[in-house]
Amino acid sequence: MQLKHMKNLLSPQDGAAKICAMAWSPNNQKMAVVTADRVVLLFDEQGEKRDKFSLKPADSKYGKKSYTVKGIAFSSDNAKLAVGQTDNIIYVYKIGDDWGDKKVICNKFVQQSAVTCLIWPPEQPIIFGLADGKVRAANTKTNKSSTVYGTDSYVVSLAANPSGKGFLSGHADGAIVRFFFDDEGSGDSQGKVATHPCPPYALAFSQNSIVAAGCDKRIIAYGKDGRSFQHFDYSRDDDEHEFTTAVCSPSGQSIVVGSFNRLQVLNWSPRRQMWDEPKIKDIPNLYTITALAWKKDGSRVTCGTLCGGVELFDCCLKRTIYKNKFEMTHVGLSQVIVKNLSNGSRVVLKSHYGYEIDEVRIMGKDRYLIAHTSDTILLGDLTNNKLSEVPWHGSGNEKYYFDNENVCMIFNAGELALIEYGAYEVLGVVRTEFMNPHLIRGVEENKKIAYLLDMKTICIVDLISGLTLGQINHEVKIDWLEMNETARKILFRDKKLRLNLYDVESQQRTTILNYCSYVQWVPGSDVVVAQNRGNLCVWYNIEAPERVTMFPIKGDIVDLERNDGKTEVIVNGVTTISYTLDEGLIEFGTAIDDGDFERAVSFLETLEMSAETEAMWKTLSKLAMEDRQLHIAERCYSALGDIAKARFMKETFRIAEEVAKNTGGDGFNHYKVRARLAIMEKKFKEAESIYLEQMHPELDNLRRNYYQWLMETGQEETAGEVKEKEEDYLAAINLYMKAGLPARAARVAASRDELMSNSDLISRIASALIKGELYERAGDLYEKIRDQQRAMECFKKGKAFRRAVELARYAFPSEVVKLEEEWGDYLVSQKQLDAAINHFIEAGANTKAVEAAINSRQWMKAVQILELQDSAMSSKYYKKIADHYASIGEYEAAEKFYVEAGCTREAVDMYNNAGKWEMAHKLASTYMKTDDVATLYISQARQLEDQGKFKEAERLYVAVEEPDLAITMYKKHKNYGDMIRLVKLYHKDLLKDTHLHLAQELEAENNLRQAEHHFTESGEWKAAVNMYRAQDMWDEAHRVAKSCGGPTAAKQVAYLWAKSLGGDSAVKLLNKFGLLEAAIDYAAENCAFDFAFELARLAMKDKLPDIHLKHAMFLEDEGRFQEAEAEFIKAGKPKEAVLMYVHNQDWDSAQRVAEASDPESVADVLVGQARFAFEEKEFAKAESFLLRAQRPELAVKYYKETGMWQDALRVCKEYVPHKLQQLQDEYDREMTDKSTRGAESMLQQAREWESSGEYARAVECYLKVTPKLTSDMEICTKCWMKAGDIAIKFLGPERAQTVVDIAAPRLAEVRKFGAAAEMYLNVDMIKEAIDMFIAGEEWNKAKRVAKELEPRFEQYVDDRYKDYLRNQGKAEALASVDVVGALDMYIEKGEWDKCLETAEQQNSKVLHKYAALYATHLIKNSDSRKALEIYVKYGAPANPQNFNIYKRIFSDIVSTRDLNRPEAYRVWADLRDVFLDLNENMTKSADANSPPHQEFEIMLLISHYYATRSAAMAHKSLDSIAAKLAVSLLRHTDVIPADKAFFEAGMMCRAIEEGSLDGLDNSDFQDTDIPFEIPLPEKPYLTTQQNEEVKEWVLAVSMNQKVEQILPRDERNTYEASLVAADTGVRSQPCVITGYPVLRNRLDFKSPGKVANKDDWNKFLMATKVSHSTELQDVLKFVSAWCGATPNPSYSFQ
Repeated sequence: MQLKHMKNLLSPQDGAAKICAMAWSPNNQKMAVVTADRVVLLFDEQGEKRDKFSLKPADSKYGKKSYTVKGIAFSSDNAKLAVGQTDNIIYVYKIGDDWGDKKVICNKFVQQSAVTCLIWPPEQPIIFGLADGKVRAANTKTNKSSTVYGTDSYVVSLAANPSGKGFLSGHADGAIVRFFFDDEGSGDSQGKVATHPCPPYALAFSQNSIVAAGCDKRIIAYGKDGRSFQHFDYSRDDDEHEFTTAVCSPSGQSIVVGSFNRLQVLNWSPRRQMWDEPKIKDIPNLYTITALAWKKDGSRVTCGTLCGGVELFDCCLKRTIYKNKFEMTHVGLSQVIVKNLSNGSRVVLKSHYGYEIDEVRIMGKDRYLIAHTSDTILLGDLTNNKLSEVPWHGSGNEKYYFDNENVCMIFNAGELALIEYGAYEVLGVVRTEFMNPHLIRGVEENKKIAYLLDMKTICIVDLISGLTLGQINHEVKIDWLEMNETARKILFRDKKLRLNLYDVESQQRTTILNYCSYVQWVPGSDVVVAQNRGNLCVWYNIEAPERVTMFPIKGDIVDLERNDGKTEVIVNGVTTISYTLDEGLIEFGTAIDDGDFERAVSFLETLEMSAETEAMWKTLSKLAMEDRQLHIAERCYSALGDIAKARFMKETFRIAEEVAKNTGGDGFNHYKVRARLAIMEKKFKEAESIYLEQMHPELDNLRRNYYQWLMETGQEETAGEVKEKEEDYLAAINLYMKAGLPARAARVAASRDELMSNSDLISRIASALIKGELYERAGDLYEKIRDQQRAMECFKKGKAFRRAVELARYAFPSEVVKLEEEWGDYLVSQKQLDAAINHFIEAGANTKAVEAAINSRQWMKAVQILELQDSAMSSKYYKKIADHYASIGEYEAAEKFYVEAGCTREAVDMYNNAGKWEMAHKLASTYMKTDDVATLYISQARQLEDQGKFKEAERLYVAVEEPDLAITMYKKHKNYGDMIRLVKLYHKDLLKDTHLHLAQELEAENNLRQAEHHFTESGEWKAAVNMYRAQDMWDEAHRVAKSCGGPTAAKQVAYLWAKSLGGDSAVKLLNKFGLLEAAIDYAAENCAFDFAFELARLAMKDKLPDIHLKHAMFLEDEGRFQEAEAEFIKAGKPKEAVLMYVHNQDWDSAQRVAEASDPESVADVLVGQARFAFEEKEFAKAESFLLRAQRPELAVKYYKETGMWQDALRVCKEYVPHKLQQLQDEYDREMTDKSTRGAESMLQQAREWESSGEYARAVECYLKVTPKLTSDMEICTKCWMKAGDIAIKFLGPERAQTVVDIAAPRLAEVRKFGAAAEMYLNVDMIKEAIDMFIAGEEWNKAKRVAKELEPRFEQYVDDRYKDYLRNQGKAEALASVDVVGALDMYIEKGEWDKCLETAEQQNSKVLHKYAALYATHLIKNSDSRKALEIYVKYGAPANPQNFNIYKRIFSDIVSTRDLNRPEAYRVWADLRDVFLDLNENMTKSADANSPPHQEFEIMLLISHYYATRSAAMAHKSLDSIAAKLAVSLLRHTDVIPADKAFFEAGMMCRAIEEGSLDGLDNSDFQDTDIPFEIPLPEKPYLTTQQNEEVKEWVLAVSMNQKVEQILPRDERNTYEASLVAADTGVRSQPCVITGYPVLRNRLDFKSPGKVANKDDWNKFLMATKVSHSTELQDVLKFVSAWCGATPNPSYSFQ
């Protein structure tokens, strides 16, 4: 819901004039407003002021200003107005129903404290709050007030809930208290429900929550339990102020909260169950809102302000016109106001459940309305203002019938629902397939209905109890029926035009007329009017249907009218004729209906005796007897001439009165009176019983007389009952048979065994029963006498299938199934379909069972049966079942059965008809082709479009991804809002173009407002402005420009508006907008000079000179100089005219104007002429003009500008000599121009200075020649050198040095370093000269100068030279002067080989330093082999700083994989040789025999073992030596990787199949010199695969019992490879070839401690000799070098 301003009801004042309170009357026709002047203004519903009256104080002595009004409220009857005042009183004014009625005080309630707020809930007392915290109630009927509850805090606000059955009070301490007159079953608690953070001055009580706000600028919503569930915080909004008041809509679904310049609208969201974000309506200059009131129909909100303004807002959601007769105003989701445009009457349609109302329709001759919500239906009688709302879930196919003005009949899918107007529940529901209004009749008072079960059966139902009062089975189809108003009689007509009367109480049916073409009950009576061919038939007393009054007529009865006590039958023949009925006879019937027998007697006494009158007397006598009005009955019998009955009645009445007189009770209860009345009505049995109760003496006589009377009157049945009681059974049977009651005779016979044995009697009774078609009773008799066959025949004829089946079960078992099927067929014929189902199932007739279930609407039963059948049979019936579920809205079940039946198309249509487009599309997509789905949906959508159901059509188009068709549809029907919505959704890129296109179309249709909307939405608001301009709607154009284009655009439109008006109107308009001066300026700037002159002359004459000036400038630009001259002079600017002519070189005109209007400008004219002459090269003429103007300085200036320096100097010398020197300096500066001519001039000047001996000036001139002056560097160089030479020769040392400081750097800049250096040397600036040689890379000259002239600079030159070489990367050259620097440069460049070559040329110390650096670099890069090669090449010095390098190289080599092979010999040999060299060097150094030395010796020994092993591995004969070496290496596992050593030793021992080490563990080496504790390597040497292979082999060997897992021992009882004896601890020397201990056959070498085992040595020598292996020879060479020569060598090497 949004607020839309409608009109101002009361204009605001300049100062504070607060609107104190306002209220709407319950009937929406009046609104009261209380002003600050304490005057009540009364407005009508249109907002027009119609009345007013002044209020009065509680005590006049205090004056009229002694109080303020805090609240007003209307009473429920709209005739009274309660006013609460701060002077402790409440007045209730009676204001009357009409405007202008006298206003009088009818109640006043004096209080102990000031009234602070007031409300008046409907049908409740006045509720008001006091300053002392009490909330009280004032009863206008008793004129007394009482306290409802009390608090200790000032009451700041009161708010009633939408129903008026409860209210809230807000207090200054923030407390919110709730009170209920009636909680309406909600169960909500009373008392304090919440505490607000501040006083809740703005308080509202909606049907869903409590909303409170105050000075903290926060709106808080509380639930029914008092807990806050929603906050809207505006405390940080600088534009928001405190909230002052709030009001809730009558529907309870919206709330308006007021503050400063702002209204906030909160709308309840039923789906989210919370308030939507407030919609803010800002109203500038409204100021604080002090009062709010909501019209009771919800359509308007009024707002009162601090300045006394009253504004009216429309708050409807939407407003539509229905059939041009009714206006539908949706004021809330659940509330609609329906207004009849013809008479102005209104009905407020509201959903009491709070559901959203979808649509409202007016039907039934514009008298009744229908509306739907999601879960209910709303009905209303607009004439009687009766509204109903009942729960309803319809299919959308309901049909409505309004023939009964009290009840609406709704027919849907075989069900008829009756809803009474003004009731909130369904009156009743019955099932019928025949929905013709003439086939259904109901009565309001008795709540009964008669309707057709089928075309031949009428059912009468009591809607209150739901009981069936009776059924009428007719042999012919019925086409009309109607029940009378008392629901006692029913008239119905069949297809054969027979009119029948049915008495509901007696259930008697009578045919009262044949060939009946028209029949109708006379309204308000029991009189019947009918037509029989050419006769008008009237039954004034329907109790005597044979008494009919007939009139011949010509034509057909068309209507029956009863107005103003007159009843007429309208007959339409050749002419329309009316026949008037006897109103007296009709009134008699009315009196009877009313129970007014006295009035009925009065009517009958006025009538002559006739057949109709006689029937009426009889009816009245009967009714009087029933009502025990015996005097009336006596009068009736007298009128009928039945004196006996009249006397009997008179005597009975006398007895009753006498008894009443004697006993004081009711005489009619006396037994004599009751007995006489029973005898009168021929109820002798009842009379007998009454007498028996009193033991009457004439009882026997009475019995005999009674029996005799019964026989005489032919009452054999009653006589038989008498005989049966007397136990004369045979006589009773005979009497029953005589009376034609064989069933009763059979009952008596069956009760006596002696009678059952009388076969003749039984046969006679049975025959009578069969003749009377009482087959079941006859079968019962036959069954009792054991005649089963005849019993079965009787049961079947009488359709007593239950008895027949029971009999067949034991007498004829084979017949049971057949009987069950016959039973089912019979039940179907009797319309008892649901009962027939089980019998068909029992008989196995499944098809019939399904059909019966479907026809009886037992759908689930039918489905259960079909689930057990084959699909071919089932599919035939599933469609019917699906149709049913579709009709009742159970779409999922319907879909299932449609699919089962193969009727997918019907399922899709069902969903489409139900508006479930998504489900329909999903189903269609599953079972249909895509093209078929699209075709189907587009076709369906077009049908919906033709029906005006655009939303549904849109959903279909979108479902098949054809939004363009939906857009086209909306465009076609001019539903542009929805069209734009779809474009925004599906074609966002075309949105702007669409808006623009629509705007242009709407403009063409003259629909300007909508066109404006679309222009602005497309961003083309200027087009909207132009549209309004074209229509001369300047107000609208200005509004659009202001809102969309801002102030500037608004000013432009205002200007154009004014221009279109012209004259005084334009001035007034511009003054209104404050734009007059701006408009004048704008007009002048835009060349609208006529308009500007017009405005200025009318309103701002002081602007005229400015306009003339601008006009003159415009004319000058246009070339209209004479007109411009006139305008310049009018503007008071003659000088501008002079300048104009000067600019255009019209010197004569310029001179003329200057002399005439501005003599001071004459000189300017001459100057202008001079400038022109200079431009034309007429220098003499120009000089003449300037001298006449006394402006010689300008002549100098112009000469200078043209480069005529000589003339400039001449004029200057002659006329302005004091500026001569300055001009000369300028001339010098000018020579610095880049032109060649400038340089030449400067050289010429310099030479002149030089020739004239002005050397200093000459030097200055030479130095002024720079690249800026000329691009020829040769000239520049010569000038600078010349300047230096002159300075050195002719100027002093200091001046010369200064000149050189300038010239030399310039020479250096052009790379004339030698010349610059020579210049520096000439002035003894040695350091600067050296720098110049260095800059020119003339190092020899620099060194020579330094050496010869200033030796202290030699080192400086060397350092610069070195830096130069370094920067140039010239290492070779650098090496000649700085070897270390050159080496470092090689390292930086990564040229290690050159570095070492260079270092090698130096001393060994330098070489080994850089070798160590290179080795370190290689080791870091994981290239230890390359590092080894360095030391192989350059030797291994015994430098301690290199020890870690050696160790790292050794560690990396021995840890390297794949060196356990012959090819690796060279690596091991190099390692061995390096360590040999190292040890020899250490032996000669101070580190001899130190721990490092010993460590390196061990590394040498290990390297030797590895090298020898590698050499031996290439020769099969030396495998044992290689293996021994591998084992010997084990004693060094504290140095080499243990896993590698043991693996290699094991593999080599395994290969030669010697004593294996693989089966041993570490403990086996305990008594050897193999280390027991060894460091673990950082990473394993073996690969995973190698590790697994070794493990498997070890495990296999371990399991071999033949292998002994012990070490081989020698004569020392020690492991043969161990050097240390286990027992003695003596250490043997190792063999240099195998590493094994040498125990015998010892061979000593020259070096002490070096021995060999002869066998191994000879073996090694032999292998060397045989193989000529270079590796073996290299080993022997090494041994010779390391150990010295053997004493007796076997052979010598070649």
